[in-house]
Amino acid sequence: MSAPGELDYYGIDELLTDEERMTRQSVRNFVEREAVPVIEGAHSREEFPKQLLPRMAELGLFGAHLKGYGCAGMSAVAYGLICQELEACDSGLRSMASVQGSLAMYAIHRWGSEEQKQRWLPEMAAGRAIGCFGLTEPDHGSDPGGMVTRARRDGSHWILSGTKRWITNGSISQVAVVWAKDGDTIRGFLVEQGTPGYSAHDIKGKFSLRASITSELILEDVRIPAANQLPEAQGLSGPFSCLNQARYGIVWGALGAARTCYLTALDYTRSRTQFARPLAGYQLVQQKLVHMVSEITKGQLLAWRLGRLKDAGKARPEQVSLAKRNNVQIALDIARLARDMLGANGIVNEYPVIRHMMNLETVNTYEGTHDMHTLIVGRDITGLDAVR
Repeated sequence: MSAPGELDYYGIDELLTDEERMTRQSVRNFVEREAVPVIEGAHSREEFPKQLLPRMAELGLFGAHLKGYGCAGMSAVAYGLICQELEACDSGLRSMASVQGSLAMYAIHRWGSEEQKQRWLPEMAAGRAIGCFGLTEPDHGSDPGGMVTRARRDGSHWILSGTKRWITNGSISQVAVVWAKDGDTIRGFLVEQGTPGYSAHDIKGKFSLRASITSELILEDVRIPAANQLPEAQGLSGPFSCLNQARYGIVWGALGAARTCYLTALDYTRSRTQFARPLAGYQLVQQKLVHMVSEITKGQLLAWRLGRLKDAGKARPEQVSLAKRNNVQIALDIARLARDMLGANGIVNEYPVIRHMMNLETVNTYEGTHDMHTLIVGRDITGLDAVR
């Protein structure tokens, strides 16, 4: 039906270009040979496998969908396939690349000055500089407009004060894209590592996304040059445009996690014998496997069509919300089903299912919760805002 490590029930592979298939295969080879062997250890130690960063940069995975400044300039579908293969290993691997490219690099690429682009983007594409995205605050997640981080102009400088929380890549970043309020106007700023008053502290004790660096950023009267302001970003349209890029990557990434869980369950139930025959020969097990294939196939078609719309400049944020909401939810459902099908073995690290299941609990929440995306799509189809 499909090649090993693949699930393509509807021949979606035929809809991809040769370049897109080559990109997918190169990332899959990297994941299988270099990432999979180290990910369980990183998860156990609650750290990101930083030794993978040079190879990720070499493969063009940072800002892959951006053009110029050393970026690969791939299609949206190719970038989606990258996210799919990275998250087939671990959500933390995809999160690192997403924050680097779709949040931090995209913010500079879309809203930065030419000087900012020239300084940071080539270094970030090459993996010599890591970025993070400081939007979420301890008391303001789904409502970023309520942020309390403040920016105050002081001559030729800005002074930033506040706290950002749940920031991927925070403690290893050379530059943080920080969003703060100047009066009632939200602006973006570039804060460099080592700036007095700026610090990043890792959040430990996570049961999910353990192989991902998650930090709290502290800004205590941080003085930065006025040239560090993103000149084109004013209002929530700035950070929201970045979030939309990251959500698109999640649409594909979640399918990678779902595929790994399905293939693990399929292999396990084929080889595990109970009551004198393989588990896969029982009706209830086949029903679960068919459900997995059905939902992954629908998610693949959703992601592919969204990618083509994005390449054509026609994808709307609400369409991204619908796909993120759907694909993460079905991935989480599939992970839970796979854990059940593996029985007691479903909770041990000999199999990747429980790790994916825990990771997807976070993916279901970040970049807009399932409920928030429901309300975004609901507002789009009814014309009535149920959020405010």
